[in-house]
Amino acid sequence: MTRELRSALIGAAVAFAILAAGFFLIRSYVKSAFAPDPTVIASATLQGMREQNRLSAFAASFVAVVTSEQSRLGLSARKTLIMPGTVRYDVDLGKLGPEDVRWDAGRKTLTVTLPPVELDGPNVDLNAVRQYDGGGLLMRFTNAGEVLDAANRKAAQAELLRQARSPTPMRIAREATRKAVERNFALPLKAAGLDARVEVRFPDENRSSEQMDRSTPLEEAIRP
Repeated sequence: MTRELRSALIGAAVAFAILAAGFFLIRSYVKSAFAPDPTVIASATLQGMREQNRLSAFAASFVAVVTSEQSRLGLSARKTLIMPGTVRYDVDLGKLGPEDVRWDAGRKTLTVTLPPVELDGPNVDLNAVRQYDGGGLLMRFTNAGEVLDAANRKAAQAELLRQARSPTPMRIAREATRKAVERNFALPLKAAGLDARVEVRFPDENRSSEQMDRSTPLEEAIRP
């Protein structure tokens, strides 16, 4: 191989190496410059969710059975009320702010802290209400019937709410709400081709201080 040919080959190899390095540098720059920003996507999702105002991801039906009694003039009256009702479990998305959405770049995790679950209701099915009474004379000649009805209605409403606030339906409502919010934030991130996790929490759930230190509130993350 002549010296001229050897020099030409070496020059071509160097030129190819320079071109290859330039190509990879340009591709990396374009990829970083035009890569979707998870904080921008999360901010747009947050705005859309706030416009929904309230999220109701779960509803449950309960039945209250209450009895009231009254005695007057040696007579007694008794009424039993069976009242079915439905309670919705809502989250006020209007209370969700940028400070409640945090991005942890190291873990590639978006953490959303929701407002507490609120109960809406009970909504009573009046057609399904049933009453049973005893003590006709007292209710016939006094207002005992109206008094017992009022007491039963108040007690039944309280009983429906007591059942609705019990641990099992509250846990189911939280999980349903958590999944709905996770899905709303995760779908746009996935559609943009981002490998990111979404974790949804409630205010009374523990969050490690280490994770809090690593994550950045959304309003700071998207600040220019």
